[in-house]
Amino acid sequence: MSTNTELRQLTEEELEARVAELKQQIFEMKGKLNTGVLDSTADLAKTRRLVARCRTLAREKQLGVVRKAKTETRKGEKE
Repeated sequence: MSTNTELRQLTEEELEARVAELKQQIFEMKGKLNTGVLDSTADLAKTRRLVARCRTLAREKQLGVVRKAKTETRKGEKE
């Protein structure tokens, strides 16, 4: 799976291509689920979330939204 940092480096076209690839994976997973061959149903949900993440990042790029990287803080501290 890709991290948000890796996905943010992709162009809109690359993100759309990634979405198409992931949708194909979901289609294949659904077939496996229906035949009882799918090992982990959690993978289906993870892939769906990754599609949503890619679409969100593509839309942010269209709108010109720039997000700052989160800074790590220790537990209980405010940023």
